[in-house]
Amino acid sequence: MPFSTPLAIAIYLTMWWIVLFAILPIGVRSSQEEGETPEGGDPGAPAAPRLWMKAAITTVASTVLFVLFALYVKWMG
Repeated sequence: MPFSTPLAIAIYLTMWWIVLFAILPIGVRSSQEEGETPEGGDPGAPAAPRLWMKAAITTVASTVLFVLFALYVKWMG
């Protein structure tokens, strides 16, 4: 492998967080948009954020991106 294991882990985790922040707003509707008004809550809060699903999608997407990146580095190096 053209780079060390700690570097590979750091690159993967950085990719994972960037992809997560890109995926988080997809499909989110606020409580106000859903017609639910939580008492004492923020009307702009997500009604159903589905964080586990987004974490799974982020993991798959990040893994694909990391493999492509590793192949690129190996091919170029």
